[in-house]
Amino acid sequence: MAVPKRRTSRSKQGKRRSHLHATPIQVTYCPECNEPMLPHRVCPQCGKYRDKDYAPPEKSEKSQT
Repeated sequence: MAVPKRRTSRSKQGKRRSHLHATPIQVTYCPECNEPMLPHRVCPQCGKYRDKDYAPPEKSEKSQT
């Protein structure tokens, strides 16, 4: 069974784990309504993407009684 001959140092361990950090969510702003949106997706507020009109997402309104 393979066993490490020497203990890995903290710097070597840190260099190995340097790519394991969490990446923040990239947020862009819609050029039409200036609402935050995910890049390369249709704006959830106005329904536009690259100057083209797409159907805005339908809001499910429950009966208000």
